[in-house]
Amino acid sequence: QVQLVESGGGSVEAGGSLRLSCTASQYTTYRVYSMGWFRRVPGKEREAVAVIDTDGGTMYEESVKGRFTISLDNAKVTTNLQMDNLKPEDTALYYCAIDNVRPVGDFYIAGPSRLGYWGQGTQVTVSS
Repeated sequence: QVQLVESGGGSVEAGGSLRLSCTASQYTTYRVYSMGWFRRVPGKEREAVAVIDTDGGTMYEESVKGRFTISLDNAKVTTNLQMDNLKPEDTALYYCAIDNVRPVGDFYIAGPSRLGYWGQGTQVTVSS
């Protein structure tokens, strides 16, 4: 059974940094996949934050460009999200996801397919 284990959330003051990490266990069958981070604020739609595929293609939400950096360790099926210069509006529950069906662009727009997986979420809180 594939599981996504997330870590690295927490509370920080505006301008600070956090690093989120997500590892997919039992996901060694696939050589081509997309992995990334989405976030949800209560009362708002879920939005993609940053995604990456095994070819190194990346996509970022406009407001995090230049502040967040996503990376992928293919051998460990682990993605990291380095978040710098955090702002109060970055406060959300951040979810990791993985999918081997949708191209990275579709994965960014719609999240994983029914054959993909979601993590449990990790809270990021940025105070002003």
